[in-house]
Amino acid sequence: MAEDLSKKRLGRGLAALIGEMDKPAAVETKAPALADGRVPIEFVSPNPKNPRRHFGDSELTDLTQSIREHGIVQPVLVRRRDGGRYEIIAGERRWRAAQAAGLTDIPVLVRDVDDRTSLELAIIENVQRADLNPVEEALGYQQLIDEHNYSQADLGQVIGKSRSHVANTLRLLKLPDVIRDMLVDGELSAGHARTLVNASDPAGLAKRIVEDGLSVRQAEALAQQPESGRAPRTQSAPQPKDADTLALEKMLGDVTGLSVSISHKEKGGEVRIAYRTLEQLDDLCRRLQQ
Repeated sequence: MAEDLSKKRLGRGLAALIGEMDKPAAVETKAPALADGRVPIEFVSPNPKNPRRHFGDSELTDLTQSIREHGIVQPVLVRRRDGGRYEIIAGERRWRAAQAAGLTDIPVLVRDVDDRTSLELAIIENVQRADLNPVEEALGYQQLIDEHNYSQADLGQVIGKSRSHVANTLRLLKLPDVIRDMLVDGELSAGHARTLVNASDPAGLAKRIVEDGLSVRQAEALAQQPESGRAPRTQSAPQPKDADTLALEKMLGDVTGLSVSISHKEKGGEVRIAYRTLEQLDDLCRRLQQ
């Protein structure tokens, strides 16, 4: 009796073991290979370190409509991640628009690169396409410096910009958040914003620039005042020119047929020739080449 019970228990154990062996082994879910380098859109994820953070609603709407009608013309640049997934290096706007357009798969170009190179490529493509606002560009540069020990000179060489461009862009990160927001929204240009870095009241001056529609030169002059809210000082009246200078201006004016102005300084001086039409400029160039 006991022997029969033991055999039954053993039989049930073997049956359970065989049943487990018959079950299909768990497999890692991978994106199925599709034709023409396409992958299902749900297997593609954005890069959390993408330097671009701002996606305008209007331009995203326009791109969505274009993709709905014509599809994605330029593949999204991605790299492989765990679980058979892909992470976007460049092209997140296209991916977002493709989702909104209801696409089930998208064309991709796969690059097996590390974090450093992925960030480099993201910044380079966005800078070349002018897709980054000045703040995003500055944050991307700072991220490469902080995480990968770039110098400004090395960074300029990698992205194809001068060292001075990199330095001037990074200076924007010294500005208050309110001015950064104005840069992101396009109310201020990068040129205007750079004049505010050392201003005594950058927020007040930024408001004045926007309200009065000041040029960059006007903003520079205003920022150099002890109190940036005041208007730039007017220049003193120019000294009257002597008879010899006036005679020389007349002689050059007669020869060129244009208005000529000569100003003397402590060392040297300058000659200004004013023209009204491109034809006058072409004629002047021909005279100078003779």
